[in-house]
Amino acid sequence: MQTQFQRIIIILLALTLGGCATSGSNPQDPWENMNRKSYEFTIAIDNAVIKPVAKGYAYVIPDFMETGISNVFSNLGDIPNSLNNLLQGKPLDFLSDLGRFVINSTLGIAGMWDPASSMGLVKHNEDFGQTLAVWGVSDGPYIWIPLLGPSTLRDSFGLPVDSQFNLVNHTVDHVPTRNQLTAIELIDKRVSLLPLDEQLESASDEYSFVRDAYLQNRKFKVFDGNLPFENDFECEEEDEEDCDF
Repeated sequence: MQTQFQRIIIILLALTLGGCATSGSNPQDPWENMNRKSYEFTIAIDNAVIKPVAKGYAYVIPDFMETGISNVFSNLGDIPNSLNNLLQGKPLDFLSDLGRFVINSTLGIAGMWDPASSMGLVKHNEDFGQTLAVWGVSDGPYIWIPLLGPSTLRDSFGLPVDSQFNLVNHTVDHVPTRNQLTAIELIDKRVSLLPLDEQLESASDEYSFVRDAYLQNRKFKVFDGNLPFENDFECEEEDEEDCDF
């Protein structure tokens, strides 16, 4: 399962698609009242703890070290990426991510550098929620999991599997060390998204903005950026002769 506060980072990452997001009610959010309370609680904790720590980390750690640390965690993520690609029936993406891990773990010295990208091996960010989507499981209602962040009913069932795919959970037996690595990864991700805080704060309705951006971002990932036309969905419920275009 993704670590505490780690999914907060996802909401800020979703803001990269924020220009497409809208505010107001969303039919995919039937539990909005409950979700809003969970959101406010989680963001309060982030503002009180995570963000200040991230700012201090960014101030103290040199840029080259920050980059190296980010690369190490990104490299570890290529294993679950490759496994999910295999489960989704994408052999070429599976080989690409597996190749990235092998090359960056060796030539990149434990993943501190990323020579695989220079060789043309593209990174594919996948998780088990996306795998379930490829298998035909609908996303279901939007939910905000307290302290974990945004999700959907489908994606929440993928979290335990994502935890099993996490290399740190399986390779580091010493619990304090494992917890420290998890904390460093969380802080590193939060640091990389500090510049997006202003965009979030400028939204007229932060909750709606984050929700809609998150849902759009998830849809974008599920379709690997190749979003279908809306007519494609409408034609599923209509006769073929009514769908000629």
